[in-house]
Amino acid sequence: MDIQENIVNKVAQSGLISFDLADIYPAGERVIYDIKDNLFHGLILKEKDFREFIKQHDWAQYGGKHVAVICSTDAVVPTWAYMLLANRLAPYAATVVFGSLETLETLLFDRVINRLDMEKYRDERIVIKGCGEIDIPVSAYVELTSKLTKVAKSIMYGEPCSTVPVYKRKD
Repeated sequence: MDIQENIVNKVAQSGLISFDLADIYPAGERVIYDIKDNLFHGLILKEKDFREFIKQHDWAQYGGKHVAVICSTDAVVPTWAYMLLANRLAPYAATVVFGSLETLETLLFDRVINRLDMEKYRDERIVIKGCGEIDIPVSAYVELTSKLTKVAKSIMYGEPCSTVPVYKRKD
């Protein structure tokens, strides 16, 4: 007599929706433009020299890239200098932000999350997947949780087989 056991996938039957932020990872290369390279003796920005650089530089090299503009030295850089950079980068770069790569990642994820249709998660039990191969900024988890809290029945973090409760609506 051959006895076959049926294996039941309890995770699949649980009704949980798994949300992996890596699935909405904004594509594109991330680069830093450090204005320190335009400073005279690493201290001051000479307007005439900077304007000449702005005219001569090959801005097309930033085509389709996400650019974070920073100054990594302790120099005082006038706001208009960053504005000139943004103006020249805008026709080529996919994104231009002032700040670190972390700031750039935060902005990119915020944009994607804010375009999501949260209504499809109304009254659902959501597991926001943790640990993956792509480094997801904490800010993305915070933004997504903030949005889902308004519609979801419950939110958990981790894997469907091992979750940490984050939110449960009181009905």
